[in-house]
Amino acid sequence: MRVGQVPLYQAKAEFFRMLGHPVRIRVLELLQDGPKPVRDLLAAIEIEPSSLSQQLAVLRRSGIVTSTRTGSTVVYALAGGDVAELMRAARRILTELLAGQNELLEELLEAEPQQAVR
Repeated sequence: MRVGQVPLYQAKAEFFRMLGHPVRIRVLELLQDGPKPVRDLLAAIEIEPSSLSQQLAVLRRSGIVTSTRTGSTVVYALAGGDVAELMRAARRILTELLAGQNELLEELLEAEPQQAVR
């Protein structure tokens, strides 16, 4: 399968690269609860307005968020439910990975005293 002239796997890699910034991920997490004005995003993320604006522009250009302006207020929203589902899937995957790491850590800690006796 090809997206335009780009192989699908390359398009997917570009998509995940676009997501690869902590501020963009945080914005997407916040927007899962519904549309939010920029001032609310700024209050929740606590970064410089220019930095947030830059990251919002990347998300908007990618098409995964939309923006609407009412007077001086700009409100951002997820472009579709699939993005929220992707964020939930990422949380599930990380939870499983971290649980596996905790189990390994517990096994290592339990084995440590026995090795020290030798």
